[in-house]
Amino acid sequence: MTSSFVPPHTAPAPAHPAWSPRMWGLLVVLAGNMLIDALEVSVALVALPAIGADLGAPLTTTQWTITGFAIGFGGLMLFGARLVALLGRRRTYLAALLCFAAASLAGALAEDPSLLTATRVVKGFCAALTAPTGLAIIATAFPEGPPRNRALSVYTLFGAAGFTIGLLLSGWLTGFSWRLTFAFPAPVVLVLFALGLRLVPGTERDGGPRRPDPGRRHYGLPGAAALLCGLLALVQGITAIPAHGWSDPRSTGALALAAVLLAAFAALERTSAQPLARHGLLRNGALSRSALGAACLNGSYLGLLFILGHQLQTLAGWSPLKTAAAFLPAAAPLVVTALFSGRMVTRFGAPGLIAAGALLPLAGTLLYLRAPWPPAYTTGILPTLLLVGAGFVLSFAALNSQATSRLEPAERGAGSGLYQTGVQVGAMLAVALVAALLAGFAPPPGADPAEAAAACRPALALVAALGGLGLLTALTGLTRARTGGARAR
Repeated sequence: MTSSFVPPHTAPAPAHPAWSPRMWGLLVVLAGNMLIDALEVSVALVALPAIGADLGAPLTTTQWTITGFAIGFGGLMLFGARLVALLGRRRTYLAALLCFAAASLAGALAEDPSLLTATRVVKGFCAALTAPTGLAIIATAFPEGPPRNRALSVYTLFGAAGFTIGLLLSGWLTGFSWRLTFAFPAPVVLVLFALGLRLVPGTERDGGPRRPDPGRRHYGLPGAAALLCGLLALVQGITAIPAHGWSDPRSTGALALAAVLLAAFAALERTSAQPLARHGLLRNGALSRSALGAACLNGSYLGLLFILGHQLQTLAGWSPLKTAAAFLPAAAPLVVTALFSGRMVTRFGAPGLIAAGALLPLAGTLLYLRAPWPPAYTTGILPTLLLVGAGFVLSFAALNSQATSRLEPAERGAGSGLYQTGVQVGAMLAVALVAALLAGFAPPPGADPAEAAAACRPALALVAALGGLGLLTALTGLTRARTGGARAR
């Protein structure tokens, strides 16, 4: 669930004095925007076949509606944090809302896949600005204790529910037109913007730092541009291979460019006096393992749903709404358990939950690999989706918690940004690779559905490999945690 940006340790707060209408209104703005951010990926998942049919685009092109959002979100997360620090929360948050609404309308009207992709990157960047900033506003605008805990609980619930709501809305709206799935956030966000003009506190009012002297500002734009363009080139190179082969500049040239740009980003960060994130943070084992584990979890999750969406709609002829309803067992459990996730981490510990959460989705993917075609939903698809959903319930909050557990308080913001970048990069790579494999192993015209389904096995094997890497990473963390505990005793 690539756009979720929610705190791991939230629980229902005890009774406390009633909030003022202004506090309730502010929470409506923040939580409502969190829900919109969270549903942006799920609405694209269900709409992909309709987009491809309408625009005449193959899977390797329509996948950009997902990877573009992930690149904008993850690739510009660190840069977005710098913008917020320099320009102030209120100004950045409100500008991001307006930009998000404009990009939604532009995407809904797009007649060219390139324009649609551009709007998705822009929306991902807007989400990178608003999701963490919403948490920061809550942390300063709501008094510490029960009021803040209650606000965080609402924010968490809306973030967890966004993916599920997006599935249902997309399934319904795509039945009329896929363009509605991209247009409907615009009026909602404009209403949130109008409310936010009156309710979102200013930088000094909400207790945040004063904006520095303009002469001392360092935005880190070269590094941000190198990272963003490097990720875009990487996805372009991966998805160009099925159509053009390894020897064509459109594939290998793009991959080489990606390597150069990503190396340039690393060099710029190492030599910068004010890096977007201190590269030494990556040496923190808990943070790096959490980022890799979350990247594998999120990537395998979206990769599997991408394949299932292709199979159920394109091969089996299911409607968008029926497909969306079929996906609910993989998304709904997180909504039900979101408010209790912090208690689970406290009771069982993050390493054990992460390991269990990595094992279940891998088992589900392997189970689906053995299913005959067409699989019966109750015996072939539902068990896989339930295992995937259970994996998210167990490990999603635990990964968030573990990521910054061993960082100094002053570094937790940057560490969280690096973690979220890893999560989005995992989604980006998984979907791009799955789309490339589906296109590269596509059966010849006239193949029967069983042959077409068999051609999906390499992509499913990739998803299983990602799940295996996630499990290996989780087991490494579990072993180190037990060894450290034994030494402590």
